[in-house]
Amino acid sequence: MKYDVIVVGAGIAGLSSAAYLSKAGLKVLLCEKEERVGGLLNSFEFKGFTFDGGIRAIENSGIVFPMLKQLGIDMEFLKNTVSIGIEDITVKLVSEESLSDYAEILIEMFPESRADIEKIMSEISKVMRYMDVLYGIDNPLFRDLKSDREYLFKTVLPWLVRYRLNIKKISKLSDPIEAYLRKFTDNMSLISIISQHFFKETPAFFALSYFSLYLDYSYPMGGTGVVSEKLGEFIKRAGGHISLGTEISRIDVDRKTVETKSGEVHSYSKLIWAADSKRFYSAVDIDSIRDIRVRSTVKSKKEAIADKGGGDSVLTVYITSDVEPEYFEKICGAHMFYTPSRKGLNSLEHYELSSMDKEAIYSWIEKYYSLTTYEISCPAVRDSELAPRGQTGLIVSTLMDYGLVKHIKDIGFYEDFKRYSEDYIAKVMADTLFPKMNSKIMDRFCSTPLTIERLTGNSDGAITGWAFTNPEMPAENSFREIAKSVNTDVPDVLQAGQWSFSPSGLPVSILTGKLAADKVLEELK
Repeated sequence: MKYDVIVVGAGIAGLSSAAYLSKAGLKVLLCEKEERVGGLLNSFEFKGFTFDGGIRAIENSGIVFPMLKQLGIDMEFLKNTVSIGIEDITVKLVSEESLSDYAEILIEMFPESRADIEKIMSEISKVMRYMDVLYGIDNPLFRDLKSDREYLFKTVLPWLVRYRLNIKKISKLSDPIEAYLRKFTDNMSLISIISQHFFKETPAFFALSYFSLYLDYSYPMGGTGVVSEKLGEFIKRAGGHISLGTEISRIDVDRKTVETKSGEVHSYSKLIWAADSKRFYSAVDIDSIRDIRVRSTVKSKKEAIADKGGGDSVLTVYITSDVEPEYFEKICGAHMFYTPSRKGLNSLEHYELSSMDKEAIYSWIEKYYSLTTYEISCPAVRDSELAPRGQTGLIVSTLMDYGLVKHIKDIGFYEDFKRYSEDYIAKVMADTLFPKMNSKIMDRFCSTPLTIERLTGNSDGAITGWAFTNPEMPAENSFREIAKSVNTDVPDVLQAGQWSFSPSGLPVSILTGKLAADKVLEELK
């Protein structure tokens, strides 16, 4: 079958690309290896409870809402207030002024570091102002500037001046967050408590911007996966084709064809790869490329990324409880980042996988679960239809090293580890935040980095593309050059999504999906 465009990967980037290309009237095929669209933007049901399987809430960032509006997709969103808690003190982030409440928590925990905390809060406020400029308007890419000249001249052009000035300032805040915070304090527990919200070596501007993004969170009625479902429905209505359970195993660059694992062959004029980059270069049949220069370039790129790591992953425990949502709303609201101990992860010894047996791993994991920061989400607190009446489902996640979990599976106690994690994390929640839940847990089950790798195809179970710990970033990482992020070294092939640009997240994935679609439309005119 011949298509104008084949899009591989039906996560948010692939869905965005396919939606705009279908809307433009092109013949589009969207291939997804799983039996549903959405990738890390999905929701699922379990015994009457709806859980979000990936992203817990959605930050607009001047991209998500304008994209949905431009496509004519109508959805109801709820305000998603985020809380932060340490030990027995919590604060809701409702405005920039809430930053002072967060500072008071830190001062309560670390009174000897009051002056340091005030300096750090000043830095966070500075970054929040930068982000207000970057995401302060509807991204021009999702507005029809030809017909809306007033918006162009009164809003976009003045914004562009401020945008360029702030991008320069942001580019200077590229140090890893831990190193950056050491400029203001030598209190390692304080540094740990702030930085363990984020991935390893997250650039300072990206980490500190989260306090602004927390204020921008919304939640779709019905769960985060509704966004993916609506985009899938739009693609079909616009004439696009979605092929689920379809994994691409081979790409013939010269013939411009893709072959599925089941042996089907489809041809394309343009291909957009919106999935894991390593899987793309593994699928390209390099030996069949006749152009020596292209073959050499593609081979070099494949070798260059072979040892590059995917970013941090998470372990998630899903809990169903016979406790009313109002109980959880009073304690943590709908969405909280909670750290049970002020000691911080810096007090935890580093491990060497090669020297760790089962007993050593459990000893380390127990300490880790007592010190780490958890993201807690309660869907039914936002939308009462997402759980049976009088009951609540909890989603509790923490960052988890893919290598450690892979080692656990290799030495043979992966299922035991999952049961242990479910029990211990549920205990941490009941012993600290939610004592009423202690005797009222009905079910619990978990996903690990290996689950994410299996379901999404993401290297190392990564949830935001490439790791910041890579010595060289394998993707474009300058916002000033983000338009170039969709280019590849392969003729007539573009890329989009979390592997095409770093740092990445939901809005950037949508943005690269739109950039790739726009480039295809321009080249196929």
